[in-house]
Amino acid sequence: MALGSSPSAGRAPSQLDRALGWFTKVEPGEGVGALLLSLEVCVLLCAYYVLKPVREALILASPSGAELKSYAAVGQIALLSAIVPGYSALVSRFDRGRLIRVVTLAFVGCLLGFYLFARFELPGLGLVFFLWVGVFNLMVVAQFWAFASDLYSKEQGERLFPIVAFGASIGAVAGSRLTSVLVDPLGIPQMMLVSAGLLLGALLLGELAEKRMGTGAAPEGGPSDAPKREAGAKGGQGGFRLVASSRYLLLIGLLMLLLNFVSSTGEFLLSSLVKKRAEAVASADVSTFIGEFYSDFYFWVNLGGVLVQLFVTPRLVQRFGVRVALLVLPVLALAGNLAISLLPILVIVRWTKTGQNALDYSLNNTVRNALFLPLTAQEKYKSKQVVDTVFVRAGDVLAAGLVFVGRELFDWPISAFALVNVVLGVLWLLVALRLGLAYQKQAPQ
Repeated sequence: MALGSSPSAGRAPSQLDRALGWFTKVEPGEGVGALLLSLEVCVLLCAYYVLKPVREALILASPSGAELKSYAAVGQIALLSAIVPGYSALVSRFDRGRLIRVVTLAFVGCLLGFYLFARFELPGLGLVFFLWVGVFNLMVVAQFWAFASDLYSKEQGERLFPIVAFGASIGAVAGSRLTSVLVDPLGIPQMMLVSAGLLLGALLLGELAEKRMGTGAAPEGGPSDAPKREAGAKGGQGGFRLVASSRYLLLIGLLMLLLNFVSSTGEFLLSSLVKKRAEAVASADVSTFIGEFYSDFYFWVNLGGVLVQLFVTPRLVQRFGVRVALLVLPVLALAGNLAISLLPILVIVRWTKTGQNALDYSLNNTVRNALFLPLTAQEKYKSKQVVDTVFVRAGDVLAAGLVFVGRELFDWPISAFALVNVVLGVLWLLVALRLGLAYQKQAPQ
Protein backbone atom coordinates (compact mmCIF):
# COMPACT_ATOMS: atom_id res chain seq x y z
CA MET A 1 0.00 0.00 0.00
CA ALA A 2 1.37 3.38 -0.90
CA LEU A 3 1.60 5.71 2.05
CA GLY A 4 1.45 9.43 2.50
CA SER A 5 3.54 11.47 4.89
CA SER A 6 1.34 11.11 7.98
CA PRO A 7 3.57 10.21 10.90
CA SER A 8 2.63 8.14 13.90
CA ALA A 9 0.25 9.57 16.44
CA GLY A 10 1.48 12.04 19.04
CA ARG A 11 3.19 14.59 16.79
CA ALA A 12 1.90 18.15 16.93
CA PRO A 13 0.69 19.70 13.64
CA SER A 14 2.97 22.28 12.05
CA GLN A 15 1.89 25.79 11.11
CA LEU A 16 1.50 24.60 7.51
CA ASP A 17 -0.72 21.71 8.66
CA ARG A 18 -2.87 24.17 10.59
CA ALA A 19 -3.10 26.60 7.67
CA LEU A 20 -4.18 23.89 5.22
CA GLY A 21 -6.56 22.61 7.86
CA TRP A 22 -8.81 25.58 7.12
CA PHE A 23 -9.74 23.89 3.84
CA THR A 24 -9.62 20.18 4.62
CA LYS A 25 -8.62 17.80 7.40
CA VAL A 26 -4.81 17.62 7.52
CA GLU A 27 -3.06 15.24 9.92
CA PRO A 28 0.31 16.20 11.48
CA GLY A 29 3.11 15.95 8.93
CA GLU A 30 0.88 15.79 5.83
CA GLY A 31 1.03 19.47 4.90
CA VAL A 32 4.48 19.54 3.28
CA GLY A 33 3.80 16.55 1.04
CA ALA A 34 0.43 17.89 -0.08
CA LEU A 35 1.99 21.28 -0.81
CA LEU A 36 4.81 19.74 -2.85
CA LEU A 37 2.34 17.75 -4.96
CA SER A 38 0.17 20.83 -5.39
CA LEU A 39 3.19 22.79 -6.60
CA GLU A 40 4.20 19.97 -8.94
CA VAL A 41 0.85 19.79 -10.71
CA CYS A 42 0.73 23.61 -10.76
CA VAL A 43 4.02 23.71 -12.67
CA LEU A 44 2.89 20.88 -14.99
CA LEU A 45 -0.31 22.73 -15.92
CA CYS A 46 1.68 25.93 -16.31
CA ALA A 47 3.97 24.15 -18.79
CA TYR A 48 0.96 22.98 -20.79
CA TYR A 49 -0.76 26.36 -20.87
CA VAL A 50 2.48 27.94 -22.07
CA LEU A 51 2.30 25.59 -25.06
CA LYS A 52 -1.39 26.11 -25.90
CA PRO A 53 -0.97 29.42 -27.75
CA VAL A 54 2.18 28.06 -29.42
CA ARG A 55 0.14 25.14 -30.68
CA GLU A 56 -2.61 27.42 -31.98
CA ALA A 57 -0.17 29.79 -33.66
CA LEU A 58 1.69 27.02 -35.49
CA ILE A 59 -1.31 25.08 -36.79
CA LEU A 60 -3.43 28.08 -37.78
CA ALA A 61 -0.48 29.55 -39.68
CA SER A 62 -0.30 26.44 -41.85
CA PRO A 63 -2.43 25.93 -45.00
CA SER A 64 -5.96 24.77 -44.11
CA GLY A 65 -4.98 25.06 -40.46
CA ALA A 66 -8.51 25.46 -39.12
CA GLU A 67 -9.67 22.30 -40.90
CA LEU A 68 -6.63 20.35 -39.72
CA LYS A 69 -7.35 21.43 -36.15
CA SER A 70 -10.95 20.20 -36.41
CA TYR A 71 -9.90 16.71 -37.49
CA ALA A 72 -6.86 16.42 -35.22
CA ALA A 73 -8.77 14.51 -32.52
CA VAL A 74 -8.87 11.46 -34.82
CA GLY A 75 -5.11 11.60 -35.30
CA GLN A 76 -4.55 12.04 -31.57
CA ILE A 77 -6.59 8.99 -30.60
CA ALA A 78 -4.71 6.90 -33.19
CA LEU A 79 -1.39 8.18 -31.86
CA LEU A 80 -2.39 7.51 -28.25
CA SER A 81 -3.51 3.98 -29.13
CA ALA A 82 0.01 3.31 -30.38
CA ILE A 83 1.87 5.05 -27.52
CA VAL A 84 -0.08 3.78 -24.49
CA PRO A 85 1.04 0.12 -24.90
CA GLY A 86 4.64 1.35 -24.92
CA TYR A 87 3.98 3.28 -21.71
CA SER A 88 2.53 0.13 -20.12
CA ALA A 89 5.75 -1.70 -21.00
CA LEU A 90 7.76 1.00 -19.21
CA VAL A 91 5.53 0.65 -16.13
CA SER A 92 6.30 -3.07 -16.00
CA ARG A 93 10.02 -2.47 -16.44
CA PHE A 94 10.84 0.58 -14.29
CA ASP A 95 10.28 1.52 -10.68
CA ARG A 96 8.15 4.56 -9.91
CA GLY A 97 10.90 7.15 -9.78
CA ARG A 98 12.69 5.99 -12.92
CA LEU A 99 9.43 5.74 -14.87
CA ILE A 100 8.57 9.37 -14.18
CA ARG A 101 12.10 10.58 -14.94
CA VAL A 102 12.29 8.71 -18.26
CA VAL A 103 8.87 9.90 -19.49
CA THR A 104 9.36 13.52 -18.38
CA LEU A 105 12.85 13.78 -19.89
CA ALA A 106 11.53 12.27 -23.13
CA PHE A 107 8.96 15.07 -23.36
CA VAL A 108 11.65 17.65 -22.58
CA GLY A 109 13.77 16.20 -25.40
CA CYS A 110 10.81 16.46 -27.78
CA LEU A 111 10.38 20.14 -26.91
CA LEU A 112 14.05 20.82 -27.62
CA GLY A 113 13.66 19.11 -30.99
CA PHE A 114 10.51 21.08 -31.82
CA TYR A 115 12.35 24.29 -30.92
CA LEU A 116 15.03 23.52 -33.51
CA PHE A 117 12.42 22.60 -36.12
CA ALA A 118 10.55 25.85 -35.46
CA ARG A 119 13.72 27.88 -35.82
CA PHE A 120 14.26 26.36 -39.28
CA GLU A 121 10.52 26.70 -40.13
CA LEU A 122 10.19 23.12 -41.33
CA PRO A 123 6.94 22.42 -43.26
CA GLY A 124 4.26 20.38 -41.53
CA LEU A 125 5.46 21.36 -38.05
CA GLY A 126 2.08 22.89 -37.10
CA LEU A 127 0.12 19.64 -37.45
CA VAL A 128 2.81 17.45 -35.89
CA PHE A 129 3.18 19.78 -32.91
CA PHE A 130 -0.61 20.02 -32.46
CA LEU A 131 -0.87 16.22 -32.34
CA TRP A 132 2.08 15.99 -29.95
CA VAL A 133 0.66 18.54 -27.51
CA GLY A 134 -2.63 16.61 -27.46
CA VAL A 135 -0.68 13.53 -26.34
CA PHE A 136 1.64 15.40 -24.00
CA ASN A 137 -0.97 17.21 -21.92
CA LEU A 138 -3.03 14.08 -21.31
CA MET A 139 -0.14 11.73 -20.55
CA VAL A 140 1.86 13.91 -18.14
CA VAL A 141 -1.21 14.87 -16.13
CA ALA A 142 -2.45 11.26 -16.00
CA GLN A 143 1.00 10.15 -14.86
CA PHE A 144 1.06 12.81 -12.14
CA TRP A 145 -2.27 11.68 -10.69
CA ALA A 146 -1.18 8.04 -10.80
CA PHE A 147 1.94 9.10 -8.88
CA ALA A 148 -0.12 11.05 -6.33
CA SER A 149 -2.56 8.17 -5.79
CA ASP A 150 0.39 5.82 -5.38
CA LEU A 151 1.73 7.97 -2.54
CA TYR A 152 -1.56 8.24 -0.65
CA SER A 153 -3.86 5.74 0.97
CA LYS A 154 -7.52 5.87 0.00
CA GLU A 155 -8.45 7.77 3.17
CA GLN A 156 -5.61 10.26 2.78
CA GLY A 157 -6.33 10.88 -0.89
CA GLU A 158 -9.98 11.67 -0.24
CA ARG A 159 -8.91 14.28 2.31
CA LEU A 160 -5.86 15.76 0.59
CA PHE A 161 -6.58 15.55 -3.15
CA PRO A 162 -8.62 18.80 -2.98
CA ILE A 163 -5.44 20.61 -1.86
CA VAL A 164 -3.34 18.91 -4.53
CA ALA A 165 -5.89 19.66 -7.27
CA PHE A 166 -5.94 23.33 -6.25
CA GLY A 167 -2.45 23.52 -7.73
CA ALA A 168 -3.84 22.48 -11.11
CA SER A 169 -6.37 25.33 -11.03
CA ILE A 170 -3.66 27.85 -10.17
CA GLY A 171 -1.31 26.41 -12.81
CA ALA A 172 -3.84 26.93 -15.58
CA VAL A 173 -4.30 30.57 -14.64
CA ALA A 174 -0.57 31.18 -14.10
CA GLY A 175 0.41 29.51 -17.38
CA SER A 176 -2.04 31.60 -19.38
CA ARG A 177 -0.77 34.78 -17.74
CA LEU A 178 2.89 33.82 -18.17
CA THR A 179 2.37 33.27 -21.88
CA SER A 180 0.69 36.63 -22.39
CA VAL A 181 3.68 38.31 -20.71
CA LEU A 182 6.50 36.39 -22.42
CA VAL A 183 5.32 35.54 -25.93
CA ASP A 184 5.85 39.02 -27.35
CA PRO A 185 9.42 39.63 -26.10
CA LEU A 186 10.59 36.02 -26.53
CA GLY A 187 8.71 34.78 -29.59
CA ILE A 188 6.83 31.57 -30.35
CA PRO A 189 9.75 29.07 -30.59
CA GLN A 190 11.30 30.23 -27.32
CA MET A 191 8.10 29.43 -25.43
CA MET A 192 8.91 25.75 -26.05
CA LEU A 193 12.11 26.23 -24.05
CA VAL A 194 10.14 27.92 -21.26
CA SER A 195 7.81 24.90 -21.11
CA ALA A 196 10.78 22.50 -21.09
CA GLY A 197 12.25 24.37 -18.12
CA LEU A 198 8.94 24.15 -16.28
CA LEU A 199 8.81 20.39 -16.90
CA LEU A 200 12.25 20.01 -15.33
CA GLY A 201 11.04 22.05 -12.36
CA ALA A 202 8.01 19.77 -11.98
CA LEU A 203 10.30 16.74 -12.10
CA LEU A 204 12.40 18.18 -9.26
CA LEU A 205 9.28 18.84 -7.16
CA GLY A 206 8.17 15.27 -7.76
CA GLU A 207 11.55 13.99 -6.56
CA LEU A 208 11.21 16.07 -3.39
CA ALA A 209 7.69 14.74 -2.81
CA GLU A 210 8.94 11.18 -3.31
CA LYS A 211 11.68 11.66 -0.71
CA ARG A 212 9.34 13.40 1.74
CA MET A 213 6.38 11.02 1.45
CA GLY A 214 7.89 7.74 0.33
CA THR A 215 9.50 7.18 3.72
CA GLY A 216 6.67 8.38 5.96
CA ALA A 217 5.58 6.25 8.86
CA ALA A 218 2.11 4.82 8.85
CA PRO A 219 -0.57 6.82 10.64
CA GLU A 220 -2.23 5.26 13.63
CA GLY A 221 -4.74 2.69 12.48
CA GLY A 222 -3.40 2.91 8.93
CA PRO A 223 -1.48 0.38 6.84
CA SER A 224 1.81 -0.79 8.27
CA ASP A 225 3.43 -2.21 5.16
CA ALA A 226 6.41 -0.48 3.54
CA PRO A 227 5.76 2.28 1.01
CA LYS A 228 5.50 1.08 -2.56
CA ARG A 229 8.69 1.89 -4.44
CA GLU A 230 7.71 0.50 -7.80
CA ALA A 231 5.08 1.44 -10.32
CA GLY A 232 4.03 -2.18 -10.28
CA ALA A 233 5.19 -5.74 -10.33
CA LYS A 234 7.39 -6.72 -13.23
CA GLY A 235 5.45 -7.93 -16.26
CA GLY A 236 1.68 -8.00 -15.99
CA GLN A 237 -1.08 -7.00 -18.36
CA GLY A 238 -1.00 -3.98 -20.61
CA GLY A 239 -3.20 -0.96 -19.98
CA PHE A 240 -5.87 -1.81 -22.56
CA ARG A 241 -6.20 -5.37 -21.27
CA LEU A 242 -6.40 -4.20 -17.67
CA VAL A 243 -9.27 -1.86 -18.52
CA ALA A 244 -11.06 -4.45 -20.66
CA SER A 245 -10.89 -7.05 -17.88
CA SER A 246 -12.19 -4.78 -15.09
CA ARG A 247 -15.81 -3.64 -14.86
CA TYR A 248 -14.74 -0.89 -12.46
CA LEU A 249 -12.14 0.51 -14.87
CA LEU A 250 -14.56 0.25 -17.77
CA LEU A 251 -17.06 2.32 -15.81
CA ILE A 252 -14.41 4.99 -15.21
CA GLY A 253 -13.56 4.97 -18.92
CA LEU A 254 -17.21 5.24 -19.91
CA LEU A 255 -17.65 8.12 -17.44
CA MET A 256 -14.77 10.01 -19.07
CA LEU A 257 -16.06 9.29 -22.57
CA LEU A 258 -19.55 10.59 -21.79
CA LEU A 259 -18.17 13.61 -19.94
CA ASN A 260 -16.08 14.68 -22.93
CA PHE A 261 -18.84 13.82 -25.42
CA VAL A 262 -21.23 16.17 -23.60
CA SER A 263 -18.59 18.83 -22.94
CA SER A 264 -17.25 18.95 -26.51
CA THR A 265 -20.77 19.14 -27.94
CA GLY A 266 -21.49 21.98 -25.54
CA GLU A 267 -18.35 23.80 -26.70
CA PHE A 268 -19.66 23.56 -30.24
CA LEU A 269 -23.01 25.06 -29.20
CA LEU A 270 -21.26 27.94 -27.45
CA SER A 271 -18.88 28.69 -30.33
CA SER A 272 -21.74 28.59 -32.85
CA LEU A 273 -23.81 31.12 -30.91
CA VAL A 274 -20.78 33.34 -30.22
CA LYS A 275 -19.92 33.47 -33.91
CA LYS A 276 -23.52 34.22 -34.83
CA ARG A 277 -23.68 37.05 -32.28
CA ALA A 278 -20.33 38.43 -33.46
CA GLU A 279 -21.49 38.56 -37.08
CA ALA A 280 -24.69 40.32 -36.00
CA VAL A 281 -23.21 43.03 -33.77
CA ALA A 282 -19.62 43.41 -34.99
CA SER A 283 -19.60 42.54 -38.66
CA ALA A 284 -16.50 44.67 -39.29
CA ASP A 285 -14.44 43.15 -36.47
CA VAL A 286 -15.71 39.64 -35.77
CA SER A 287 -12.40 38.26 -34.51
CA THR A 288 -12.03 40.99 -31.89
CA PHE A 289 -15.55 40.35 -30.55
CA ILE A 290 -14.88 36.61 -30.32
CA GLY A 291 -11.51 37.15 -28.66
CA GLU A 292 -12.99 39.49 -26.05
CA PHE A 293 -15.89 37.12 -25.38
CA TYR A 294 -13.67 34.10 -24.78
CA SER A 295 -11.23 36.10 -22.69
CA ASP A 296 -14.09 37.03 -20.36
CA PHE A 297 -15.53 33.51 -20.52
CA TYR A 298 -12.28 31.83 -19.49
CA PHE A 299 -11.76 34.37 -16.73
CA TRP A 300 -15.03 33.40 -15.06
CA VAL A 301 -14.42 29.68 -15.67
CA ASN A 302 -10.98 29.84 -14.05
CA LEU A 303 -12.15 32.06 -11.19
CA GLY A 304 -15.12 29.80 -10.51
CA GLY A 305 -12.88 26.73 -10.64
CA VAL A 306 -10.42 28.18 -8.13
CA LEU A 307 -13.19 29.20 -5.70
CA VAL A 308 -14.99 25.85 -5.93
CA GLN A 309 -11.74 23.94 -5.50
CA LEU A 310 -10.73 25.94 -2.45
CA PHE A 311 -14.01 26.29 -0.57
CA VAL A 312 -16.50 23.72 -1.89
CA THR A 313 -14.63 20.59 -2.99
CA PRO A 314 -12.94 19.68 0.34
CA ARG A 315 -16.11 20.14 2.37
CA LEU A 316 -18.38 18.36 -0.09
CA VAL A 317 -16.09 15.34 -0.46
CA GLN A 318 -15.52 15.04 3.31
CA ARG A 319 -19.18 15.39 4.22
CA PHE A 320 -20.85 13.37 1.44
CA GLY A 321 -18.00 11.29 0.01
CA VAL A 322 -16.81 10.51 -3.51
CA ARG A 323 -20.04 8.66 -4.37
CA VAL A 324 -22.23 11.77 -4.02
CA ALA A 325 -19.60 14.17 -5.42
CA LEU A 326 -19.55 12.14 -8.65
CA LEU A 327 -23.18 13.09 -9.30
CA VAL A 328 -22.86 16.88 -9.08
CA LEU A 329 -21.48 17.59 -12.56
CA PRO A 330 -23.78 15.25 -14.54
CA VAL A 331 -26.82 16.66 -12.70
CA LEU A 332 -25.76 20.22 -13.55
CA ALA A 333 -25.01 19.28 -17.16
CA LEU A 334 -28.38 17.56 -17.49
CA ALA A 335 -30.26 20.56 -16.10
CA GLY A 336 -28.26 23.02 -18.19
CA ASN A 337 -28.77 21.19 -21.49
CA LEU A 338 -32.47 20.81 -20.75
CA ALA A 339 -32.65 24.60 -20.32
CA ILE A 340 -30.74 25.11 -23.58
CA SER A 341 -33.10 22.79 -25.47
CA LEU A 342 -36.06 24.90 -24.30
CA LEU A 343 -34.41 28.31 -24.76
CA PRO A 344 -31.30 28.08 -26.99
CA ILE A 345 -29.88 31.58 -26.50
CA LEU A 346 -26.30 32.69 -25.90
CA VAL A 347 -26.68 33.84 -22.29
CA ILE A 348 -28.02 30.45 -21.15
CA VAL A 349 -25.41 28.47 -23.09
CA ARG A 350 -22.63 30.71 -21.83
CA TRP A 351 -23.41 30.45 -18.12
CA THR A 352 -24.29 26.77 -18.34
CA LYS A 353 -20.87 26.09 -19.88
CA THR A 354 -19.20 28.38 -17.35
CA GLY A 355 -20.64 26.38 -14.47
CA GLN A 356 -19.91 23.03 -16.10
CA ASN A 357 -16.30 23.88 -16.95
CA ALA A 358 -15.63 25.40 -13.53
CA LEU A 359 -16.95 22.27 -11.79
CA ASP A 360 -15.11 19.99 -14.20
CA TYR A 361 -11.76 21.68 -13.56
CA SER A 362 -12.25 21.64 -9.78
CA LEU A 363 -14.64 19.23 -8.03
CA ASN A 364 -14.90 16.70 -10.83
CA ASN A 365 -11.16 16.70 -11.47
CA THR A 366 -10.54 15.87 -7.81
CA VAL A 367 -13.19 13.17 -7.62
CA ARG A 368 -12.35 11.35 -10.83
CA ASN A 369 -8.70 11.10 -9.80
CA ALA A 370 -9.74 9.80 -6.38
CA LEU A 371 -11.40 6.86 -8.14
CA PHE A 372 -7.94 5.35 -8.70
CA LEU A 373 -6.91 5.48 -5.01
CA PRO A 374 -8.02 1.93 -4.06
CA LEU A 375 -6.37 0.28 -7.09
CA THR A 376 -3.05 -1.52 -7.39
CA ALA A 377 0.00 0.35 -8.69
CA GLN A 378 -0.21 -1.51 -12.02
CA GLU A 379 -3.80 -0.38 -12.46
CA LYS A 380 -3.04 3.20 -11.41
CA TYR A 381 -0.25 3.83 -13.90
CA LYS A 382 -1.30 1.65 -16.82
CA SER A 383 -5.09 1.98 -16.82
CA LYS A 384 -5.04 5.70 -16.05
CA GLN A 385 -3.12 6.36 -19.25
CA VAL A 386 -5.81 4.49 -21.19
CA VAL A 387 -8.75 6.13 -19.44
CA ASP A 388 -7.37 9.68 -19.38
CA THR A 389 -6.09 9.63 -22.96
CA VAL A 390 -7.88 7.22 -25.28
CA PHE A 391 -11.32 7.39 -23.64
CA VAL A 392 -11.10 11.18 -23.35
CA ARG A 393 -10.19 11.60 -27.01
CA ALA A 394 -12.85 9.05 -28.01
CA GLY A 395 -15.44 11.36 -26.46
CA ASP A 396 -14.06 14.24 -28.53
CA VAL A 397 -14.22 12.16 -31.71
CA LEU A 398 -17.82 11.13 -31.04
CA ALA A 399 -18.74 14.79 -30.47
CA ALA A 400 -17.08 15.72 -33.78
CA GLY A 401 -19.05 12.96 -35.52
CA LEU A 402 -22.29 14.20 -33.95
CA VAL A 403 -21.59 17.75 -35.13
CA PHE A 404 -20.84 16.55 -38.65
CA VAL A 405 -24.00 14.44 -38.87
CA GLY A 406 -26.21 17.05 -37.25
CA ARG A 407 -24.94 19.97 -39.31
CA GLU A 408 -24.01 18.48 -42.67
CA LEU A 409 -26.71 15.82 -43.04
CA PHE A 410 -29.70 17.13 -41.09
CA ASP A 411 -29.01 20.82 -40.43
CA TRP A 412 -30.05 20.53 -36.79
CA PRO A 413 -30.78 23.66 -34.74
CA ILE A 414 -29.02 24.31 -31.44
CA SER A 415 -31.94 22.87 -29.48
CA ALA A 416 -31.56 19.48 -31.22
CA PHE A 417 -27.92 19.16 -30.15
CA ALA A 418 -28.94 20.14 -26.62
CA LEU A 419 -31.55 17.36 -26.59
CA VAL A 420 -28.89 14.83 -27.59
CA ASN A 421 -26.83 16.13 -24.68
CA VAL A 422 -29.83 15.60 -22.39
CA VAL A 423 -29.95 11.92 -23.39
CA LEU A 424 -26.19 11.62 -22.96
CA GLY A 425 -26.50 13.37 -19.59
CA VAL A 426 -28.98 10.73 -18.39
CA LEU A 427 -26.54 7.98 -19.41
CA TRP A 428 -23.70 9.86 -17.71
CA LEU A 429 -25.71 10.14 -14.49
CA LEU A 430 -26.54 6.42 -14.52
CA VAL A 431 -22.87 5.53 -15.01
CA ALA A 432 -21.89 7.89 -12.17
CA LEU A 433 -24.43 6.23 -9.87
CA ARG A 434 -23.12 2.76 -10.69
CA LEU A 435 -19.50 3.88 -10.41
CA GLY A 436 -20.08 5.48 -7.01
CA LEU A 437 -21.40 2.18 -5.67
CA ALA A 438 -18.47 0.30 -7.21
CA TYR A 439 -16.00 2.73 -5.62
CA GLN A 440 -17.41 2.09 -2.17
CA LYS A 441 -16.94 -1.63 -2.67
CA GLN A 442 -13.31 -1.34 -3.78
CA ALA A 443 -10.95 -2.56 -1.07
CA PRO A 444 -7.73 -0.50 -0.77
CA GLN A 445 -4.79 -2.35 -2.34
